[in-house]
Amino acid sequence: MTGAIDPFLPTRRQVLESSSALALAVSSGLAEAAPAATEITSAAAHEPLAFDLTINGRPMQLRLDTRTTLLDALREHLGLTGSKKGCDHGQCGACTVLVNGRRINACLTLAVMHQGDDVTTIEGLAKDDDLHPMQAAFIERDGFQCGYCTPGQICSAIGMLQEARLGWPSHVSVDVGANRFALTDDEIRERMSGNICRCSAYPNIVAAIRDAAEKA
Repeated sequence: MTGAIDPFLPTRRQVLESSSALALAVSSGLAEAAPAATEITSAAAHEPLAFDLTINGRPMQLRLDTRTTLLDALREHLGLTGSKKGCDHGQCGACTVLVNGRRINACLTLAVMHQGDDVTTIEGLAKDDDLHPMQAAFIERDGFQCGYCTPGQICSAIGMLQEARLGWPSHVSVDVGANRFALTDDEIRERMSGNICRCSAYPNIVAAIRDAAEKA
């Protein structure tokens, strides 16, 4: 008869009850397994890792927690405290260092990511008693006040000049297809905009970078 209920088929209530019981069993099993999996993953993440890199011309081998930033490796493990921790979010530029000649924020990168890289900090710029030309220009132009941002400013300026030599345009470059750019004050300000000076020594910083660029 059309519409008759087959007594051998499960009812809707039985289906829902069976599904709920199965879901509960599965979730309970996952809950029991999750802590063990998390514990294994966490232990692996905390295991120190050995890696090699060159810092200020010296080959070094480090063994660090894989979560250690390059900035903390430099400051806390190697005693190179010239690179400063400002915002720790990559917004102020106080931690800027040079990696293979390019400027980066050391607080935003993990130390273990730089296996085999050449890292230069503010401590590695001078040659014996001879200051780097950018350091000398900052002193000549009095391009600092409290000095907290100065190491990052100087490293960033050196990297910035290299970018300009390679023909990298900025947001204020008139012709982005040009191979060379005149480092006007506007160009310098734009290219250095990632480095903040809370003392507002910007006019002297720009003048120092301009002097160093002209001498170079």
